[in-house]
This record gives sequence, C-alpha cells and structure tokens, in this order.
Amino acid sequence: MEPWNRDMHRWVYVSIAIGCTVLTSVVIGVFWISASLAAQNGARPGTPGVPYANMPAIAPIGVRVDKYLDVPDSAKGPTVDPAKGYRTQKLGDGLYMITDNAIQSVFMTYEDGVVVVDAPQSFASRIPAAIAEVTDKPITHLIYSHFHADHIGGARRLGGHPIIIAHTETNRLLARDKDPDRPLATVTFDRDYRLSVGSQVLELSYHGTGHSPGNIFIYAPKQRTLVVIDVIFPGWMPWRRLALAQDVPGLFEQVKEIGKWDFDTFVGGHVARSGTRADVTMQLAFMDDLKAAAQTALKNNTPGEGLNPADRGNPWAFFDHYIDRVAVGCVNELTPKWSSRLAAYDVYIWDQCYAMEQSLRID
Repeated sequence: MEPWNRDMHRWVYVSIAIGCTVLTSVVIGVFWISASLAAQNGARPGTPGVPYANMPAIAPIGVRVDKYLDVPDSAKGPTVDPAKGYRTQKLGDGLYMITDNAIQSVFMTYEDGVVVVDAPQSFASRIPAAIAEVTDKPITHLIYSHFHADHIGGARRLGGHPIIIAHTETNRLLARDKDPDRPLATVTFDRDYRLSVGSQVLELSYHGTGHSPGNIFIYAPKQRTLVVIDVIFPGWMPWRRLALAQDVPGLFEQVKEIGKWDFDTFVGGHVARSGTRADVTMQLAFMDDLKAAAQTALKNNTPGEGLNPADRGNPWAFFDHYIDRVAVGCVNELTPKWSSRLAAYDVYIWDQCYAMEQSLRID
C-alpha cells in the first residue's frame, strides 16, 4: 500500500460521503479494516491508522467524492448562452453586471463613455461585445477592485487606453508582481475617491485588508448597488479558507460594515447571481456560527490526546493531530444547520473550519 500523507479519515470517509452508494461503502470498509490491521501489525510510518472519532459524513480534504451536493435553486442565476459565453444583467440606470456565472464584472455607461469595474481573465475579451449591446461609447475608465489576477488579469484585452483607478496598496502589489496583463493604475487613492463622469457617480472607499490589501468598496448611489469583491458569495459557501482572506478578523468586520450600507443590489464578484441584503445577513450568520463552532472544538479537544507517544517529539505532528480533531468537531457542529442552506457547503466546509481555528489561535 502506498504511504498516505494524512490519517486514515482522509481516505476511508469517502465511504460515507453524501451521495455514495452502498457498494462503495462496503468496498471502502474493507480498506478501512485492512489499514487498521496494517497499523496494528507495525506497518511503516505514514500508513493509515484508526480514524478519528465521530468523523463527519462530509468527505474531508483530499478525498474524492462521486457526487457533490446539488446546488440549491436559490443559489442559481439565469443561464448563460454558450455561444456568447456571458450574460448581462441591468442593475439600474446605465449600470450592468456581466458574468459567465462563475465570476463577475460591472460596467457603467455615461454620456461620453463607459466605466468598467474589473476585467476578469475568463471573459475580459467579451466585455467590449457586452458593452456594444448597450452603447457605442468607448471604455474611458477601468477600476481595479483589488490586485488578484482572476479579477483584473484581462485588463489588456479591453483595448484602448482607459484611465485605471485603484487603491495605493493595489498599485504597490502590482508594481511588485510586474505582470504585463495587469498594468499599473494611473490614478490611486488611500481612503476615498469619487468618480463623477457625466451624470453618473461611483464612490470608492477602503476599509482595511480583509480579503486582501487594497480591496475596495465600490458604491453606485443612484442605482443603490454595492460592489465588494471576494467577501460575500450570495447563496454560496465562500471560496476555500474564507476566500483566502489575509486578515480573518478584518474580514468579519467588513461583512458587518457591508450590512450597514444603503443598497438594494450587491455584486460580490463570483457565483451565478447578484445578491441582496438577505445574502449578506446569511453569510454573516454562517461566519458567526463557524467562529462559535471552532471555538467550541478548540476547547473540547486536548492537544496530544491519542497521539502515538513516539510522535510527541514532532511538534508539527503534535499540532496537526490536534487541529484535525478540532476540524472534525467544527464540521459536525455546522453540518445539520448549513449543509442545505449554502451551495457547495460540502466542497469547502473543511477548509473553513481549518481557517477559522487557525485565526482563533494566532490572530
């Protein structure tokens, strides 16, 4: 048997992952017994051992499942025409969202041109066509929400020479990365910036790191629309590890801040639809429950408990053994309430529990 990188639960619990067949459970059970016997018979270090107690039915990281949970209808958006590769949704007077139902961008028309917010790698080349369906005016401005390539890596493909606006931290990081597909902004700001073009206005503001340095709020007051990328995922579980947030406490504060704004429509930059205030409320409720579940699991597990005595001199193994058991408790606590409420809950719940316990221990 090949050596495995983690404890036995990384593999055996595919047998009880949601949607697995009885036959699969039987087959995996045989391997479980074999692995346990191998451990008892002095198998070489690194082979699977007895799984942790009370393992969740949700397959852990590294386990392949035959079928993920179905996406709830409430999380779905209108379909995308495959021939076009995108769809456009009007958000208000001259304001539109363009999406391929996985990532999102925004553009706003005014008397003399168009302002674009983000140029995603996946469909930036289609943004001019989407704009042409609405107006023949040129793209005059491009706003970077933050520096990540998935959202602005298609900037060059918009064509022309738009004025690029970004936070100073975004420009600092872009200068470091030296990516020709993400040209430096020509206008930067530290706290607030008001873009007034013709009869249209966008208010840009910075509220700390959260997801990443330089990630800004973009507000269209006339259209009552708020754009904050990679923070809220309407109807969905956030991307893994709280969307790779660089400041988890800061992320919590930003979600609370978003809830205070006066908006009807929310654009989060990902998933299949735009959002509402109810989506923001739901994500904050999930995050609060996640924090509470991780806190409880940290208190209810003792570091080193059940660890092979021969591994006590290995601090990495000592804490890995503890952190894995904390994640087990966290996942078990959240699953009954949230598995049917957030799309892709089963995909990233282990990631979220690992990220949350890590933040609670060291932030």
